[in-house]
Amino acid sequence: MTTEALNLILVDIDPALCSAFKQAFEGLPNVQVVNGMFEQVAEYDCMVSPANSFGLMDGGIDAAITSYFGAQLMQRVQDYIIAEYLGEQPVGTSFIIETKHPKHAFLAHTPTMRVPMAITRTDHVYVAMAAMLRAVYHHNKSAQMPIRSVLCPGLGTGCGQVPFREAARQMALAYKNFLKPPLSISWHLAGERQSEIRYGGDMGFDFPAE
Repeated sequence: MTTEALNLILVDIDPALCSAFKQAFEGLPNVQVVNGMFEQVAEYDCMVSPANSFGLMDGGIDAAITSYFGAQLMQRVQDYIIAEYLGEQPVGTSFIIETKHPKHAFLAHTPTMRVPMAITRTDHVYVAMAAMLRAVYHHNKSAQMPIRSVLCPGLGTGCGQVPFREAARQMALAYKNFLKPPLSISWHLAGERQSEIRYGGDMGFDFPAE
């Protein structure tokens, strides 16, 4: 499956975030925005958990995910983190795990933060979104059951306190780069990517205007 074949469904109950999604993702293919609860979306293959590094899925949308898919999913997520990441899954990684749900087979566990905390003025949303898309891509290269549609809530927009427009911008940028990966790597590419992402100056962070 190519990157273009993936369908991305962005979902949130806040109409302001959905409006930011529509603006940021305008012109990008295979994107649908749903203003509502994720539990009301009937068709998708993979749910994104905008998680913490320890798989503690008992707050915010992660609590809703646990309620919907069952506590067994949180336990298996934590077991995977212990086995594969030695107990702490870094921000910037994502893994695909089966949900055991008959209609929505997979979860992409994708930390946006180590523990619940504000992540404003960081690129955590971008690196998390990019990691999730890469995890789906690599899953589809070898899996018998490919992921054709991904249901993704706002990343970092809850306790992370990332402004809606900024979260949507970083998510859309990651999706755009996923759809058009480079054919070669150069310092020009690296500089161009960094100027788009914007964060990471001499003092650790750069503070662009929102």
